[in-house]
Amino acid sequence: MALRTRLTEVFGIEHPVVQGGMQWVGRAELVAAVAEAGGLGFLTALTQPTPEDLAKEIARCRELTDRPFGVNLTILPAIDPPPYDEYRRVIVESGIPIVETAGSNPEPHLPLFHEHGVKVLHKCTSVRHALKAERVGVDGVSIDGFECAGHPGEDDVPGLVLIPAATARLSVPVVASGGFADGRGLAAALALGADGINMGTRFMATVEAPVHRNVKQAIVDADERATDLIFRPLRNTARVARNAVSTEVVRILDGGGQFPDVRELVAGARGRTVFETGELDAGVWTAGQCQGLIDDIPTVADLVHRIVADAEEVLGRLAGRVVVPA
Repeated sequence: MALRTRLTEVFGIEHPVVQGGMQWVGRAELVAAVAEAGGLGFLTALTQPTPEDLAKEIARCRELTDRPFGVNLTILPAIDPPPYDEYRRVIVESGIPIVETAGSNPEPHLPLFHEHGVKVLHKCTSVRHALKAERVGVDGVSIDGFECAGHPGEDDVPGLVLIPAATARLSVPVVASGGFADGRGLAAALALGADGINMGTRFMATVEAPVHRNVKQAIVDADERATDLIFRPLRNTARVARNAVSTEVVRILDGGGQFPDVRELVAGARGRTVFETGELDAGVWTAGQCQGLIDDIPTVADLVHRIVADAEEVLGRLAGRVVVPA
């Protein structure tokens, strides 16, 4: 059982399935499970409060797997930014082979990574940003459709259009992200020209995901409509699971409120509380529309192997349906 693509070849993994960086979720137990299953998992650097803590988390992950895994480094503008240079240095000194960058332009981070043989997969939400990332030298692009959890950008282009639009113009490997949860999605992504899929919400609803069981069950119970788009009037849209807090944030901002009016509601510490305690209305937490496709909480190994097997079955079945004129 194997689907070999440019993603598996360039990044040295067995299956074209990626677990992208997720704040508070991208920890060693999940990432190691993805690696052991043959996929590519990313620790989330900024989940760790200091660069030293990231080094410890990398070491903890290495105790759980000897297969390759990466680190997500999300760079966002801030008045008091984290020590990105120190996080980068830890990544390099720890011998991490792959980094997923997101947020701002990855160009300033590439020289150090490439100097030490680290491959960079950059996450973006538009073709124009993907082309720029390719021009500055990334090794692959993860393209996020409007269905995704977290920040989908402001263009509102769904994956069915965005993925083929990107793959038609890019020469580096492309990972399709946003809305993927099963083998049908992987088969569709490959048909659209992608080299693999990235999943976040689907991996949250697994045995090894370090979030409370209530969160996992909420994803299983939800349908594809049960998300909210917050920060839309601020042009910083984020897709989150619908709950009492997200509904209130939408109401305030749609009524003309500004970020200071919702700052306390959307505080990251409150979202972390959701994952730790299972109190679903304690804060906002990200989830994608693909939760409408999720109906169980398997182990990561069972999930990855099922997705690959189902994708092979779908591709084989479709190939048998196609009649090529003589």
